[in-house]
Amino acid sequence: MKNSNNRSFTFRFGTIVIIMIITALISGLTAGIIVYTSYNKNTGINYNNINNDAALKQFLEVYKSISDDYYEDVNKTEMVEAAIEAMLNYLDDKYTSYLNTEQTSALNDSLKGEYEGIGVVILDHTITEVLPDSPAEKSGLKPGDVITKINDSDITSINSTELVKKMKSSVGSNILVSVLRDNKAVDFNVSIEKLYVPAIRSRVIEGTTIGYIRLATFSSSAYEQVEKALDKLTDDGITGLIIDLRANAGGYLDAAEKISNLFLEKNKVIYSLETKKDTKVSKDTTMRKFNLPVVVIVDGNTASAAEILSAALSESYGAKLVGTKTYGKGKVQQVISLVDGSMAKYTSGKWYTPSGNNIDKVGLTPDFVVELEIKRDNNGNIIEIVDSQYNKAVELLSN
Repeated sequence: MKNSNNRSFTFRFGTIVIIMIITALISGLTAGIIVYTSYNKNTGINYNNINNDAALKQFLEVYKSISDDYYEDVNKTEMVEAAIEAMLNYLDDKYTSYLNTEQTSALNDSLKGEYEGIGVVILDHTITEVLPDSPAEKSGLKPGDVITKINDSDITSINSTELVKKMKSSVGSNILVSVLRDNKAVDFNVSIEKLYVPAIRSRVIEGTTIGYIRLATFSSSAYEQVEKALDKLTDDGITGLIIDLRANAGGYLDAAEKISNLFLEKNKVIYSLETKKDTKVSKDTTMRKFNLPVVVIVDGNTASAAEILSAALSESYGAKLVGTKTYGKGKVQQVISLVDGSMAKYTSGKWYTPSGNNIDKVGLTPDFVVELEIKRDNNGNIIEIVDSQYNKAVELLSN
């Protein structure tokens, strides 16, 4: 079989960014969305423990003294937020941090597939995809447009993260997006709205019997979406499956486990988790399994829960990995939801692949290392992206 779709733009976090107003997803996470475990409310701390905690008593003495005697009025909420942030920073762990109420809300929305933005995907400053029914599509923006200004402010020298910040505004407001189209400057007034972006996209690749599932994040509904897509593709008579996890920065840990259960045989290891207290091995607990060849496409922004699924499919199922080395996030974070709607997250353990490897700062090396082919003009603008990773995955399943 020949690949009839050899040009495909992909979602690449850090270079390709869904333009959305969601600083929580960017700030302090490095690899994107954290791997979640449920916070156990039964911490073992009681009032007697607190009363006998000398360090906490010292903190409370300072807090009360400042609250009562500082020469100016003190915002107690902001002071406590600063104290929590300092406590987490002390741990010197880049995955441990404090998220204020706005950041927490944005992160929770992202895990539900909700974003505030205009609905485009960019590589550098070039729009590579316009989401259906989005404000961008309604305004007339098109793939290939090169963004040059936001609200008349030149953005050609800033990176994608800064570009997102430039587009930050309130829901319902409009921004002026200036682009180059066919070497002509064109302006578009685009509204910023709350968008729903499905966790997956799926199809049978045209001219083949190969199924394709693009999984963007391990959201709260990702498992149900993958299960439904997998059932439909199976009914369509596919003979192999591509799972595209490029730029998937992670999400809910239980979503990765459940999706693994759709493929592995019962009792096959998904991953193991080592904490201060013990090590637990997570295995497939279902009778369901998948019996067709699978190829997983990964890149340097495939992280966290996406690496858990990639490793499980590679080592416990026999799937082939194609692309570039993954990010290398081998730690798991636990979250504490605080009463004011903010969140503290901290590293609570390390996870290991089915064969016992911890990939933190190492990543997973694909069976077939393939780089994207990006063609640029003399000014550095993208003129074509050949998705050689996708093409290789199709080739492997066509033989």
